[in-house]
Amino acid sequence: MITTKTPEDIASLREAGQLLARVLEALAKAARPGVTTRQLDQLAEQLIREAGAKPAFLGYRPSHAGTPFPCTLCASVNNEVVHAPASDRVLKEGDIVGLDLGLATKPRDRWLYVDAARTVGIGGITRTSRRLLTATEEALNLGIAEVEPGKRVSDISRAIQRRVEAAGYSIVRQLVGHGVGYAVHEEPQVPNYFTPSHKDVVLKPGLVIAIEPMVNVGDWRVKTLPDGWTMVTEDGTLSAHFEHTVAVTETGHEVLTRM
Repeated sequence: MITTKTPEDIASLREAGQLLARVLEALAKAARPGVTTRQLDQLAEQLIREAGAKPAFLGYRPSHAGTPFPCTLCASVNNEVVHAPASDRVLKEGDIVGLDLGLATKPRDRWLYVDAARTVGIGGITRTSRRLLTATEEALNLGIAEVEPGKRVSDISRAIQRRVEAAGYSIVRQLVGHGVGYAVHEEPQVPNYFTPSHKDVVLKPGLVIAIEPMVNVGDWRVKTLPDGWTMVTEDGTLSAHFEHTVAVTETGHEVLTRM
């Protein structure tokens, strides 16, 4: 079911989104050579709880998962696309790491959720990595630019796909963006590519969605590792991930998780 958020809900989601943006900024600054992804996870949980919020991913168990997610932060390195639990893996010069984070606040009688991600370079990174990060973030921004009343989810999908494929990269197809607000994942699905088989949805004021292109240097196919969570590129090539929570307004859109 697609839900419409009230103006009061969106005001609260805006506050939560600004908190999430600040936490992600702190994580990006802390992500440097010699730091483990577990240390980043611990920092994320500390900052979220100190602000009176709760981690959205910790203990989350969607229907397809065998076990609840064990961490606050998804920290996906190099060919890891998304959902990598934090570990004792040490970040090295030249790595790229996707920092995917959600949190929830309870300003009134229910929890409200926001979700965002960014991929950052560790120290000096290659030209290939820089081009990938730039193209993925630009694709996200072009998708967001399509958000206004009367347009469709497919307009977002097409804009993202055009930018990614023009750069010579591929869009992950097993994973899509989603509604968000009253739960971590809601309807509608927000694919990063266009296909007639996806149910299209007209964008209306009060709809809140997470737009999140996941882009591979090589082939679009991904697979899940034995931990049941980490998704990696099948061909071992680099992947990047950027995401914002976006509200449809009466006149256009508002990016709730942008500082």
